[in-house]
Amino acid sequence: MGITLGHLTMNNYRNLQRRMDRSIPGIYDSNTLYELLSILFTDEEARLCSVMPLTYFTKGEIANIWNKTEEEAEAVLQNLASKGLVFYAEQEGEKAYLLSPPVLGFFEFSLMRTDGKFDRKRLSELYHRYINLEEGFITQFSNINPPMTRVFVQEDAIKDIESEVLSYERASEGIDQATFITVGTCFCRHKMEHMGMACDNPQDVCLTFNDIAKELAEQGIAREISKREAHDILELCIEKGLVQIGDNRKGGLAIICNCCGCCCDILLAYKRLGSTSLINPTNYIAAVEGEACSGCGICSGRCPVDAISIVDGKAAVNREVCLGCGVCTRFCPTGACRLQNRPEKVYVPDNIFEKIALQAIDQGKIGNFLFEDQTSVLHKFSREVLNGFVRIPAVKNFLMKEKVHSQIFGFLSKQERFKGVSRKD
Repeated sequence: MGITLGHLTMNNYRNLQRRMDRSIPGIYDSNTLYELLSILFTDEEARLCSVMPLTYFTKGEIANIWNKTEEEAEAVLQNLASKGLVFYAEQEGEKAYLLSPPVLGFFEFSLMRTDGKFDRKRLSELYHRYINLEEGFITQFSNINPPMTRVFVQEDAIKDIESEVLSYERASEGIDQATFITVGTCFCRHKMEHMGMACDNPQDVCLTFNDIAKELAEQGIAREISKREAHDILELCIEKGLVQIGDNRKGGLAIICNCCGCCCDILLAYKRLGSTSLINPTNYIAAVEGEACSGCGICSGRCPVDAISIVDGKAAVNREVCLGCGVCTRFCPTGACRLQNRPEKVYVPDNIFEKIALQAIDQGKIGNFLFEDQTSVLHKFSREVLNGFVRIPAVKNFLMKEKVHSQIFGFLSKQERFKGVSRKD
């Protein structure tokens, strides 16, 4: 392993890994991970973050856990936020904090920044090893229901479909409704650049929105842009055949990544692991009009997930794999490749709290969110008992029913610490 740490220090990073793994999506235990954590977190920060609650907390709450004054706790939190390791949301003048998740979180933010705070080449080498070579993390990430991410349909690909297109399906709608927008460096292509494996697609195209965008701008991690500039970036990426991927929820848009099939960790894993719960497709699916198809193979070459092949001189769509992004329709020279409505509607959680409630049930982690005091022996025992109970198939199936999981979601969203965030979704 590339780090030589004392027993106490190693314990701090192991405890931080365990704390992160209790949340969603979790984080795979690996020697490479500890090298990453030792770059991003100091030993003391690892110790403090390892006892953070899983849900939003105030500086007063964490000050009590850390046995510090509120001023001391706030200074620590601000330093963590400056590195993208902690989120915060503000409501009525008070901040609520949350330890950043790895994906759609501190992995990306550490490479997005350009201020020299981190050695981006070294981080890229470690991220590539951890995500692309070791498999453990991406496999863990790919078995969550509902998926962590979803695809946005390219809107000009469905202009001929008569059915109503819902607002959450439109990336343009998310831009128009945003209160704040930033752009930053694409994590995946930048990582691949340091590995000598990047394509020539643009890198400064990672869009973030609303509260998280405002925080990233304040911390110098991403650059504030106008709605017009965001639309221009989106249009450029669509023209280049990139796929729009974001957080899997209808409300509270946080991020739109413009992804290629050669660099994007999610798309690469999707192709490698097959059709899994790694990513939610759109409500549309590609189809080919046989008589109009010339068999040129352009759609097959452009498909970011290899869902189209040429069979007997005609394009054929693997409907089990197709994400319904619409890239193929843009480049088809004869207009034979089109999107049509997917037979069954794809389920997308209403907001982040419904998504977390469902994922926590699916992963057998609901007890982690209900008994989240990391320093309490009673809470540790209670969450282990509850999690074991939830993992019983019959119990899990019962809890996943809409009326039951909606009550769990209601309980979570009504907690005092969620007020500042749930109102925004």
